[in-house]
Amino acid sequence: MEFQKPLKRVHFLKRYKRFLADVYSKEMDLTLTVHCPNSGSMKGIFENTPQPIIAWMSGSDNPNRKLPYTLEMIETEHGLVGVNTQNPNKIVKEAIEQGKIATLLGYETIRTEVRYGTNSRIDLLLESPEKPKAYVEVKNVSMREEGVLIFPDAVTERGTKHLLELIQMVKEGHRAVMLFLSQRSDCNTFSVAESIDPLYAKTLRNAIREGVEVLAYRCTLTVDAIKIKDQMRIHL
Repeated sequence: MEFQKPLKRVHFLKRYKRFLADVYSKEMDLTLTVHCPNSGSMKGIFENTPQPIIAWMSGSDNPNRKLPYTLEMIETEHGLVGVNTQNPNKIVKEAIEQGKIATLLGYETIRTEVRYGTNSRIDLLLESPEKPKAYVEVKNVSMREEGVLIFPDAVTERGTKHLLELIQMVKEGHRAVMLFLSQRSDCNTFSVAESIDPLYAKTLRNAIREGVEVLAYRCTLTVDAIKIKDQMRIHL
């Protein structure tokens, strides 16, 4: 996924009200409030991050947007970390189309945000006449703990609901895939954050027993693009 316009370098000041952050742009000599599209706690990103915290934001030409800028990445001691949770679906879809995810090859169409389950939308639905449908749920991973990437970084009732719906898709004869995408490249092992959300951890293990496929990939990040790098080990 390439950014359409060059990102702007800023100093990250604070995050508040969940989806807002304040940054300082030296280029514009302004303190700006930007959109922070991340519903998680962003735990593990700011610990031991060099000061001042350097961040990167994208801009929009849409005149109807209340906040024209979006927080995209934070520079940490371990490298760039993507914080925009709207990007993973695009990154994974592009990777599937380019044949970079071996277990998801051979489907004719990919649809996004298709209704399924109970008032839910699946991130990606892969279809071919001769194959079972593949329901692919994508989760953004950004929390690093003792050299391992873990999910979730906060209790996620919605995430647990998605796992239960994937289990149901398997029971109905479809493929169901839970794909964890790390928007950072400094770890090669993924695990579940049982201490943060034990119910999610329990449900994930049960989903695997029920036939839900679990994949974990990490990305290469630059200020120009975010692309899938390779598959991660999964340790549950």
